[in-house]
Amino acid sequence: MGFNSIFRSDLFTGKVAIVSGGGSGIGRCIAHELAALGAEVVLASRTLEKLESVRDEIVNDGGKAHAMVCNIRNEEEVKALMAHCVAEYGSIDFLVNNAGGQFMSPPEAISMKGWHAVIETNLNGTFSMCKAAHDAWMGKHGGAIVNIVANFRNGMPLMAHTSAARAGVANLGKSLSLAWAHKGIRVNSIAPGIILSSGLNNYPSHVVSMLKEMVGQVPVKRLGTESEISAAAVYLLSPAAAFVCGETLRVDGAAALYRQMAPVYDHDKSEPFDGFHLSADLPENF
Repeated sequence: MGFNSIFRSDLFTGKVAIVSGGGSGIGRCIAHELAALGAEVVLASRTLEKLESVRDEIVNDGGKAHAMVCNIRNEEEVKALMAHCVAEYGSIDFLVNNAGGQFMSPPEAISMKGWHAVIETNLNGTFSMCKAAHDAWMGKHGGAIVNIVANFRNGMPLMAHTSAARAGVANLGKSLSLAWAHKGIRVNSIAPGIILSSGLNNYPSHVVSMLKEMVGQVPVKRLGTESEISAAAVYLLSPAAAFVCGETLRVDGAAALYRQMAPVYDHDKSEPFDGFHLSADLPENF
């Protein structure tokens, strides 16, 4: 069986799409769906073996896919990726910036080396990919970019580095949308909630246990699927989203409206201020 997309099978026929981080997890799923809808997909990440595995999966399903090693933190590799796509496949119609990385830690335990590594990958790497796609093709021909960010709306106290970086990417999308709208380029972001993905295998067991417990704080009472993120990406890349620019679409089961990803500890560190001289007549037991 091929990918069971809700979109029509020829939606992206003749289009070329780059998916960074396409060797696993959400990126792998997005690549499969784009190929199932007719796009020629270029998978990019640092690990060739994973890319080749996904490429073979897509080809075996009847799609078109290619694998190319690219470290998004390396500007020259990013430029080479874009130049290769234009030369070999004729265009860069879509760019899905899914590659990234982070680790869980209270902010006081994050070293500056760790901070810079996450910012360099998630924020700087995404900008490098967007700029290179613009310079190589989209600046003259238009295109659509989707950035996979994170559910940073209420802050992420156990991943302050990625929260800052991903919020920067979302705001970057607004800036690029304004700067490049006249060139026919749309830039949007997707903020996934907790997604049941192979990416969860990158976290230690105690973190996975904590994430499982957090399901009870998600209003829809379940984790999201890779396919639900992929469908959102397809929509934002499609002509149906032609009037959607600079937005961040949360796909999180309403979690951002309800929960926090870290506990609020019991404490007595906050001293109240009461400067009102007639405030004595107040309700009791509060």
